[in-house]
Amino acid sequence: MKIEKLIFFITILLLTSCSQKVFKEKWIKKEAPKVFKARFETTKGNFDIEAHRQWSPKAVDRLYQLISNNFYTDIALFRVVPNYVAQFGIHDNSSINKSWSKYKIADEPVIKENLERTISFARGGKESRTTQIFINLKNNSPRLDTLFYGNVEGFPVVAKVTKGMDVVKSFYSGYQEKPSNRQDSIEKYGNIYLKNNFPKLDYIKKAYIVK
Repeated sequence: MKIEKLIFFITILLLTSCSQKVFKEKWIKKEAPKVFKARFETTKGNFDIEAHRQWSPKAVDRLYQLISNNFYTDIALFRVVPNYVAQFGIHDNSSINKSWSKYKIADEPVIKENLERTISFARGGKESRTTQIFINLKNNSPRLDTLFYGNVEGFPVVAKVTKGMDVVKSFYSGYQEKPSNRQDSIEKYGNIYLKNNFPKLDYIKKAYIVK
């Protein structure tokens, strides 16, 4: 009887875990409010952000969709370059990465400057923004506003850090670009790969909309 109960609880746990990782296409159709706030809980403390849809409507919609559906849970800050940027947005679950990455964010012009504490989606060419975002650790304008790469110009800002910038600047930066150069392995093997090869990295524990 005890064994049957144990199997039952394990089954429920697995089903619950799987249900939390389901991707639903309807999520990407959700439009963000004109302005919304969110909190990120990390291994170094919390930081809060405020997103403005007018800055980059399609990308702010995606940020809202990702946060609302718990994408940024147990996410590594895999690229932290002092006096430049802190970047994250690769999920521990490869199937979740693949699901979201199918839906690229349409390119938009840069409206707000990439000043210190602003947040933008990373991209490597046309129609390439998906889930990765970075926080500017210093004033990176006008360089990141006008950088022309892969036939697309600049990185549109979607939000800004309103509280906890000291937390953001405390993320472990000893590896700098090294983990970022292994993104294929991160996407395939997740946090196991990172913890084995870059054990000092900090993590986003969870992120959620603040009413």
